[in-house]
Amino acid sequence: MRYAVLGTGIVGRTIAAKLASLGHEVVIGTRDPQATLARTEPDAMGTPPFAAWHTDHADVQLKPFAEAAAFGETVINTTAGGAALTALDAAGSANLAGKVVIDVANPLDFSAGMPPTLDPVNTDSLGEQIQRAFPDARVVKTLNTMNCLVMVEPARVAGAHNVFVSGADTGAKKQVTEMLTSFGWPESSVIDLGGIETARGTEMLLPMWLRLMGALGHADFNFHIQGAR
Repeated sequence: MRYAVLGTGIVGRTIAAKLASLGHEVVIGTRDPQATLARTEPDAMGTPPFAAWHTDHADVQLKPFAEAAAFGETVINTTAGGAALTALDAAGSANLAGKVVIDVANPLDFSAGMPPTLDPVNTDSLGEQIQRAFPDARVVKTLNTMNCLVMVEPARVAGAHNVFVSGADTGAKKQVTEMLTSFGWPESSVIDLGGIETARGTEMLLPMWLRLMGALGHADFNFHIQGAR
């Protein structure tokens, strides 16, 4: 399959590398490829510049958002939550229409410093905002409740743990579940929460996730839903 991953940060790089390793054709979308490749300093989170990563992943092309979205049969949004709608606007509604758009982002608001808050929250979600803005896209929220390394290598966390999917389109969620199983997620670990409005709940896990990371001192953990059977 052809995948377009929007966003050049650590999440986008990690997912793109995994998809490429599985034999898919992958491009990464960015606002200005030349500017992205010209950066020589780590970003605010200490992530090395994209060009250093790209040297080791030359099979993953870097394209402007619109070209990347036009190329991809499936589009994955890994941009920062506050920039997601702008990036998807640049990708173009015509290039998203009819396609599965996987939203991995969280609407973290750092305007008041650390820890970040969420915007929107409780009565809306970034996943819903994307679906409203691009009604012809088939939006599925997933993978936003864990570290990116766990996303593509769930065995980093011992034992059973879960990944959630939210979206209105059953066929789209089935396709996303197939991608997740190719990453190593057992199908029994995938919990379908229902419509895209359920993304409110998974996005609201982020404040808890951040505090757990601080308490544990690492990010190799995930949520496990233990129920009576």
